[in-house]
Amino acid sequence: MFKWISRGARGFPDITSLGKEEREDLARRFSLRSTERGGRLEDRDGTVKIRVNLRDGAGTEAVLLKDREGRGTACVSTQAGCPVGCVFCKTGSLGFLRNLDAGEMVEQFLHIREIGAERGGEVGHLVFMGMGEPLLNLEELRRAIGIITDPRGLGLSKRRITVSTSGIAGGIRALADQSPPPRLAFSLISAREELRNDLVPSGKTNPLTRIKEALAHYQDKTGQRITLELVLLGGVNTGAEEAAAIRNFARGLDVVVNLIPWNPVEGLGFRGRALREPSPAEVGALARLLERGGLNVTRRFRRGRGVSGACGQLGCVDREGQPR
Repeated sequence: MFKWISRGARGFPDITSLGKEEREDLARRFSLRSTERGGRLEDRDGTVKIRVNLRDGAGTEAVLLKDREGRGTACVSTQAGCPVGCVFCKTGSLGFLRNLDAGEMVEQFLHIREIGAERGGEVGHLVFMGMGEPLLNLEELRRAIGIITDPRGLGLSKRRITVSTSGIAGGIRALADQSPPPRLAFSLISAREELRNDLVPSGKTNPLTRIKEALAHYQDKTGQRITLELVLLGGVNTGAEEAAAIRNFARGLDVVVNLIPWNPVEGLGFRGRALREPSPAEVGALARLLERGGLNVTRRFRRGRGVSGACGQLGCVDREGQPR
C-alpha cells in the first residue's frame, strides 16, 4: 500500500495488486488523498501553478517550474499562509492560517509530478520554497522528505531536494543533524542587521550572528555548499554598503550567492514607498562587487511571473484559481 500511494496512485482502482472486492471495500471506507487540485494557471514559459484545496477548506499553492533544458522542479508549500511576514512577499501579507501535515506536502509533489507527466516531462527535483517557512514546521517537513525519499516509494535522492528558510537558526541546526540532510538555501535578503529586521520580522529573534553559527554547523556536519538567496529590492538592498556586508557575512562559509530581482506584487511597500524591481544596472553592479570580493554569484532565471508563480508571489489566486 505504501508503494502504491507514495508512487502516485490516485484511487484504489489503480492498486491492481489487490483483488477487485478488496479495492471496492477500501474505496467505500477510505480515500487515498486528502487534497485535490483547484485552479490552474499556465505561463508562456512553461510554468504551471495550481491551487491545492485542503480538506478543511483552506488552500495553498504549488508550482511546476521548467529550466532552459526542460527539467522539471516542483515548488511545494509547507504552510497555509506564513507567520514570518516578509514585507516584500505576497504570502507574508496573507497572515498565517496553519501548518500543513506531511501528507499534504507529499500530495502537492504528486499533483505536480502528474502535471509534468501530462506534459511529457519528468519532475526530478523538489524545492520547499512555496508558501510558509519550512523550519517552523520541521517535524512534518522531515516526515514528508522521509516519505518522498523512501526507496520503497518514489526514492527521490535528498541531493535533489532543497529547503529554503528565512533563517530559523534552531531549525537549521536540527536539519543538519538529519542524515543525510537535504540541500539548504538561506534567504539572507540583507546582511545589514537593522535593514534585515525591517524586511524580515523573524530576524529580530534570529539575529545574523546566530544564523551564521547555525550555517557553519550545517556545513561542518554535511560538507555541502549553502545558497544565500538575495531578493533584490530596487534602491533598498542593492548598493555598495550591502555588498560589503554580504562579503563579511559570507566570510568563512562555502556559499553561492543567488541574486533574485524582486517580482512585483501590487500594494507592497517599504518605509512609506512602493517597492520596485531593481534595474538591470543595479543587479549587474551588485554582482560585480560581490564577485570582486571572491564570491560565487548566480542570477535567478525568472519563471512564472505571468501566473504569479515566481518567488514571493504565491497566494495570488483564490479557490477557483482567479487572481485576488
